[in-house]
Amino acid sequence: MRPLRALLFALFSIALLSVGTLAGAQQYTDDQRAFHDRWLATAQRAEAVLNTKRASNASLEQLRAEIVEFRDTFNSGRDRNSDRIQTLESQLEALGPPPEDGATEAEDIADLRQRLNDQLDNLRVPQVISEEAYSRANGLISEIDTAIWSSTKQELLSRGPSPLNLALLPEAYRETRQAIRRLFHETRENIGIAAVRAQVQDRLPAIAALTVIGLILLVKGKRWSDRIGKYLRSFGGAGSGVWTFVISLTRILIPWVGVVFLCGAMQFSGILGVRGTLLVQQIPYLAAIFLYLDWIRRQFVTHAVNIDPEGHVAANATKYRIYVGLLALSLVLHDLIRLFERIDSPSSGTLAVIYFPLILATGLLLLRVMRLSRPPAPEVEKGEGDDGRRVGFSSVIDMVQRIVYMLGILSPLLAIFGYVPAAVAIVFPAVETIALMATFVILHRFIANVYGWVSGKGEAAADSLLIVIVGFVLTLLALPILALIWGARPAQLAEAWSLLMSGFVIGGIRISPTIFIVFAVVFAIGYTLTRLLQSGLRNSLLPKTRMDPGGQNAVVSGVGYIGIFITTLVAIISAGIDLTALGYVAGALSVGIGFGLQNIVSNFVSGIILLIERPISKGDWIDVNGQMGYVRDIAVRSTRIETFDRTDVIVPNSDLISGTVTNYTRGNTIGRVIVPVGIAYGTDTRKVETILSEVANAHPMVLAHPAPSVVFKGFGADSLDFEIRAILRDVNWVLSVKSDMNHEIARRFVEEGIEIPFAQRDIWIRNPEALGTVPAEEGSGDTATPDASPSSKPVEMTEVDMDNDAGDDY
Repeated sequence: MRPLRALLFALFSIALLSVGTLAGAQQYTDDQRAFHDRWLATAQRAEAVLNTKRASNASLEQLRAEIVEFRDTFNSGRDRNSDRIQTLESQLEALGPPPEDGATEAEDIADLRQRLNDQLDNLRVPQVISEEAYSRANGLISEIDTAIWSSTKQELLSRGPSPLNLALLPEAYRETRQAIRRLFHETRENIGIAAVRAQVQDRLPAIAALTVIGLILLVKGKRWSDRIGKYLRSFGGAGSGVWTFVISLTRILIPWVGVVFLCGAMQFSGILGVRGTLLVQQIPYLAAIFLYLDWIRRQFVTHAVNIDPEGHVAANATKYRIYVGLLALSLVLHDLIRLFERIDSPSSGTLAVIYFPLILATGLLLLRVMRLSRPPAPEVEKGEGDDGRRVGFSSVIDMVQRIVYMLGILSPLLAIFGYVPAAVAIVFPAVETIALMATFVILHRFIANVYGWVSGKGEAAADSLLIVIVGFVLTLLALPILALIWGARPAQLAEAWSLLMSGFVIGGIRISPTIFIVFAVVFAIGYTLTRLLQSGLRNSLLPKTRMDPGGQNAVVSGVGYIGIFITTLVAIISAGIDLTALGYVAGALSVGIGFGLQNIVSNFVSGIILLIERPISKGDWIDVNGQMGYVRDIAVRSTRIETFDRTDVIVPNSDLISGTVTNYTRGNTIGRVIVPVGIAYGTDTRKVETILSEVANAHPMVLAHPAPSVVFKGFGADSLDFEIRAILRDVNWVLSVKSDMNHEIARRFVEEGIEIPFAQRDIWIRNPEALGTVPAEEGSGDTATPDASPSSKPVEMTEVDMDNDAGDDY
């Protein structure tokens, strides 16, 4: 039966390999070959266009878009059949290495190896072709971008006629007049056509409805906005500034919709020619510029007036309105000139003459607005003294103002010397940049107001971490918009985004935003589950066991470390990071870790040992390196000790493992107290011994077994020295027991007439006659009997209270 099974298995394997080989041979289908042929034609055409260097930027952009589509298809084809290829490679690896020269292997194995290699080669064909085509497409796209940039740079830096040349004025006047005449001439011709008049009559109800709706929105927009505001304020949040911001948006949105309806009515009538239609299509955009800049001006002025009603901005509100309106007008005129340039293609001299007054006026307006935005010197000094953070923001504003000043002066000078395209590319993007910055500042303030209203923090929410993160995100979002304002092409931004999403390779590991997001999400989920498990163990399960608090803390900490370690591994695997390559990187960094982070690693390992062996636990009273106190927390790197002075001492874990540690409460709280006593010479020592023994046995904290003892230590310089040595049931009461015993000893000694001496010294004076007569001092008084009642709670200790010389054996 075994040979029969082996034969059937071999036949089945050969059949599968045959099917796989046929499938592999058909991996590159006829459709794919046709697609590849179209790509080769497009690539050859692109190379020819790049070689001639005579294509316009528009045609290059269109060609680039076609190549990008091909590149995306080839990019997806680079990973085609990857799973099947990996399976075949595993099968070949299972067969072992091929025989060396002169060696032979079994015929069935050799045939199987050959079939697997043939199938692997067939499957790799689409990958190889896609990889080659992808690289070629990337190169062509890079060449097209370079060609477009060279053309744009040449256009911006090209020098044309100076607008101050008076000989250009007649031609500029003639071309402008002709353009206006063509606009009205086309409209009159359309009105004179009978079909157009009939069309207007048929569409008159719709045209009238659009016109009426547009006029109503323009006239009633403000009143409707106020009604919407009253309704929104009924939801709460009065005084937060949220609904005021929303109402301000409705005040510009409703009139703009009215403008759109009116322009739609004009286009729907059909009486406009080509030029009139293009102009009317541009009117909603031009109206949006006016409304948008006026909205920014109102937001800025309103906020500044609310903060300081008598301030600099409030005093110049009218000037702000005039200057911002003129800046909006300059942007509108700029767009109209661009429309005139696209329709009628005027000469460079005409464009220079038309643009120069607008460039000069816009530059002067920028200077005026920036100078008006700078408050007087006393207010700046006052603001800088209020909050240190405003100093940095003020420095950024000053830098922006200096740049705008420079651009406002530079652009007219460039236009005077004939560099009109460069001047246009500078002055108007500067205005748009200021508007964009103001928009994001207003939006950031609105988000802070919303968060302050929802969270109940009010104005304090502006300084929260969330709002700081929101500001960072808004800054990142502003970067691509700024790039577009200053001349970047959308294709360039799309290319940068594609490169960012595809990532980059470091040490064999591909890093991309997708990997970071997946890693962060998985790690956050695992970290949350770990903390929930720790909380359940700490609050629900472990308190019901007989485990001491130190052991419970060790279990909770160990679960946390293991959970974070497993979470990190799962996050890395989920993100698609190859652990093998990561192991190579870790091996390369091991030497640096061994030398540069050896103390941290030592403390980490020591922390693990502390949690496993538990020589100390949370709540123990220990003494390490002269630092005495209670263990409050054992972390992975260090241990926090709270001293008797209520100060926290952070001790590295390696000191607790390698150093000498005294643990006063390890296992139990039983400990010894030593109370020194001195009596005058001539006192009955046996009587003193009896009194001290009675005092020790009478205290409730002293254990009867072993019994306390009284030791006559010897003859001191000023007294006979005794000690009470007793074992306490709780060593944490040592200072209170000392105090109670001293009170009781003082009371008993007074009752028995036993004197507690103090230090005395005899002084011999060599010539006493020089001092004269000194009256003797007499003193008398009764000695009060102290209160000897024991303490009801332990006295707080300091390290000084622990006698270092009281460590003799019992």
